[in-house]
Amino acid sequence: MSNDQPTSGQPPEDDPFLKKPQDPTPPSAGSGSPYGSGPSEGQGPGGPPPEGPPPDGPPPGGPPPGSPYGSPYDNAPPPPGPYGSQPYGGGGGYGGADPLAGMPPLADSGRRILARLIDWLIVAIPLAIIGIPFDVYKRATDNDADFSDTVNSFNGGSQLVFQLITIVAYVAYDTLMVAKGGQTLGKKWLKLRVAMLNDGSTPPTNASLIRASVLWLPALICCACLWPLLLLILILVDKPYKQGLHDKAAKTVVVTVPQ
Repeated sequence: MSNDQPTSGQPPEDDPFLKKPQDPTPPSAGSGSPYGSGPSEGQGPGGPPPEGPPPDGPPPGGPPPGSPYGSPYDNAPPPPGPYGSQPYGGGGGYGGADPLAGMPPLADSGRRILARLIDWLIVAIPLAIIGIPFDVYKRATDNDADFSDTVNSFNGGSQLVFQLITIVAYVAYDTLMVAKGGQTLGKKWLKLRVAMLNDGSTPPTNASLIRASVLWLPALICCACLWPLLLLILILVDKPYKQGLHDKAAKTVVVTVPQ
């Protein structure tokens, strides 16, 4: 189970995905009692009160005086949040113990994987065209070149430049798209979005940059196969928020977009 604690702070009011407070059900108009209107004070149902001392017992249908259980309406469940019933077992509403109360359900892992593949292709296809003048494909197929040749040669220097371009492209794409509306193109097409765990708002630029850096830098620098696999495993096994290391670093979750 994740050990992240929701961060404090008031999210911006213009965020369309902001988690809203759950207002209590207003009382019936013209009545201060949950039981509705009734006979005026001092009168019984049939007219003036009978003579003599009042009865000793509690009023019919009400709790006994001094009852430790209070009114039967004290423990009534709160009204549903802005996205319908709470899918994660309550949590006490807005500001309660469960940060997901009042938020959409967490995204399905399969849709997250497909959205990530779409985003990877969106950036990779233009990079493949840009890489032609950098002799990327020639150096990748040259079996006789070693690491020192790659670093010291002109072609090796051009490949380092291309690698920097690749890093900037992936990190900038993810950062700008998530900070703008919580969605990359892949997530937008699959009805997913990134949200801050504490309040459901769109991640700010600093959180989006942290998330994109942890997501892409290890994969692009040294661990092209191992790092994505590690992130996938963590998303599948993490409870209850399905967070990869990039989500934990930025304190975000991926949720579905309400239809």
